[in-house]
Amino acid sequence: MEIAIRDNIFNFAKKWILEAGNIIRQTIDDPIEVGTKSNPNDLVTTMDKNTEKYFVEKIKTTFPDHLLLSEEGFGDEVKSLDGTVWIIDPIDGTMNFVQQKRNFTISIGIYHDGVGEIGLIYNVMEDELYSAIRGEGAFKNDKKLPFLRKEQILEESVIGLNHLWLCENPLVDEKVMQDLVRTARGSRTYGSAALEFAFVAEGILEGYLTMGLSPWDFAAGIILVNEVGGITSTIDGAEINMVGRNSVFTGHRAVHKRIIEDFIKKGRK
Repeated sequence: MEIAIRDNIFNFAKKWILEAGNIIRQTIDDPIEVGTKSNPNDLVTTMDKNTEKYFVEKIKTTFPDHLLLSEEGFGDEVKSLDGTVWIIDPIDGTMNFVQQKRNFTISIGIYHDGVGEIGLIYNVMEDELYSAIRGEGAFKNDKKLPFLRKEQILEESVIGLNHLWLCENPLVDEKVMQDLVRTARGSRTYGSAALEFAFVAEGILEGYLTMGLSPWDFAAGIILVNEVGGITSTIDGAEINMVGRNSVFTGHRAVHKRIIEDFIKKGRK
């Protein structure tokens, strides 16, 4: 993608994500309708749908040849990342939005012919925008995030993971995951995959593991983490399927390698 074209797209995406976040903040206390999708804890609200419709209208009006892969189904049927594809989660962390009115994000990843070019993750209630353009580094608001330091050991790392890893689960023996939690300096869960990706890019988490994410959950985060020297894969270390559902492990390269070799491979079912 030509730099001038990419910069133009970035400026529009940044403007729109900030506008959408402002609308959410202004209406955060208004009554909303809450429904469920795949299970009782898989929530969707009128705000999710309205925010996605906002982006669909903006993108299709301004960039009619671009495709849109999005969570609530108002975009296109995307089976590959050929051309320019926007991958959007209008509210990542819907349960947090409903229950806490904080710790949720808007996430936008923009890919061109399979390459992640632009990533934006907006922590709406904190008014913190994480952004990245491929090859230009990652930023939190206007401050450039430093590269992750070269040396990092697990014993001095904080790992993001859902506590269901510590229960019986279909992927990794729970006792091995309990050993991982005991070995690391600490573990945290924030309830928003995009936010946890942003925290890895910022260096306040050294890793984030999850059993299953869809493209809109990780598309922007991968670009951010790449720009600070991190790595993202499945929990086995394999390449991510960018148009499908995956287990996902992102983090500092040394911590990523250690966890896969010493814990995941030993506990894999």
